Amino acid sequence: MTVRESDDSSSNLFSFGVKADAAGKNSNQSWQTVPPQALFLLAFMWGAYFLNYCDRQAVFSMFPALKADLQMSDRQLGLTGTIFLWIYALGCPIAGQLGDRFSKRKLVVTSLIIWSLVTIATGFANSASTMLSLRGVMGISESLFMPIAIALTANAFSPVLRSRAIAVLTTAQIAGTVAGSWFGGWMANLGHWRNAFFILGTVGLVYALPYFLFLRRVREEPVPASSGQQHNSMSSTSGGHGVAVLTLVCIPTFLLLCTVFPIFVFGLWLLYSWLPTFLQDKFLLDQSAAAFNASLFLQGGTAIGLLGGGFLADYLYRYTKASRLWLLTTSMIFCAPCLHFLGNSDTLMMTRIAATAFGLFSGLLMGNIFPAAFEVAPAETRASAVGVLNLCGGIMSGCATLYGGLCKETLGIDGLLTITAVGYALAGVLLIVGIKLLFPRDFASQQQGCNALDD
Repeated sequence: MTVRESDDSSSNLFSFGVKADAAGKNSNQSWQTVPPQALFLLAFMWGAYFLNYCDRQAVFSMFPALKADLQMSDRQLGLTGTIFLWIYALGCPIAGQLGDRFSKRKLVVTSLIIWSLVTIATGFANSASTMLSLRGVMGISESLFMPIAIALTANAFSPVLRSRAIAVLTTAQIAGTVAGSWFGGWMANLGHWRNAFFILGTVGLVYALPYFLFLRRVREEPVPASSGQQHNSMSSTSGGHGVAVLTLVCIPTFLLLCTVFPIFVFGLWLLYSWLPTFLQDKFLLDQSAAAFNASLFLQGGTAIGLLGGGFLADYLYRYTKASRLWLLTTSMIFCAPCLHFLGNSDTLMMTRIAATAFGLFSGLLMGNIFPAAFEVAPAETRASAVGVLNLCGGIMSGCATLYGGLCKETLGIDGLLTITAVGYALAGVLLIVGIKLLFPRDFASQQQGCNALDD
């Protein structure tokens, strides 16, 4: 798929390239000097990502209404999450491959339109089977968005700004989770859960128009680390005609990330799916108070960790190219005791502190996992890199929801959290070994590929 370009990228308002300064350095080295068009891209992507999470999360706060109106069983309600996550996970690497071969701009807009239509269709569901089928279709349509959106955003920012850009984009996930859950629950309490889907889907379709009009004028080539020139060879073919996954599986550091990330999301989704119920049972809270305590402290800490981790990673990048991997290590090691104390604290206050601390340290990983992969993955495989990581993480997140239910009455959520904490600590050790033994060679190989493109 040919990407539109001009002979002089500096004259194109929507080109992300910047001229080199007199010292030969890229002038795009600080947040203040980012071209406005890159910031507009980030803003538009944030809005679409926000709607993405609003539409997928709204259903979880409607369970009582769905149980009453559609006669859905507890097992079927649980499957609304598992079916979505597993289909979403399987679709992500396919979407990544498409994003590396065809126009990313057209694909993300297409994804937004399709999932918005599916959201509207969900409002017409009249049975459990219809609802579960639509959740599966939602998984397919939304899987097309994230790998490509992350790659397109990363391409608009130089490496020294990349973690901050991805961190800001990822805050849309938190905002969308909170807003979608609140709106869905509010509408369900009013007896209008169907209208919630109609409204959310319509907003997405309306947003698609300005989204498309902006994206059709941007370039897709990545901003290089040390030059103001675009990689013109990237403009005609986004990723060649090969299978990007075959390139990625030959990179040891990337395979290490594919091992660590599922361990992380297992703990994350164990909390997302079972922490409200755990708090309700342990501290005898009502449903509203349990949901409040399970979301406010965890998500608040995550937001701070995301933004702080993005800025810290970009700052440390000046001193070590492994800065993002070191922050992943810090995240896994410090999240481990937080998981244990989340399940084993005797007071609600200590549980809140543990949830906040877990959110803070988990944000370090959430904002840096994809930029870390981009340090060793070729630029033309970035969408596929996100897709493969999401495949590994998505399958495990579905398992976390399932195992939480299976172990609730035997091992207990508290015991499962402690076991997961041990896995986090071991993953942190693996990352340290990988930084020392694998990363230097993989990073050097990726840099050689970039230099070849420049030549």
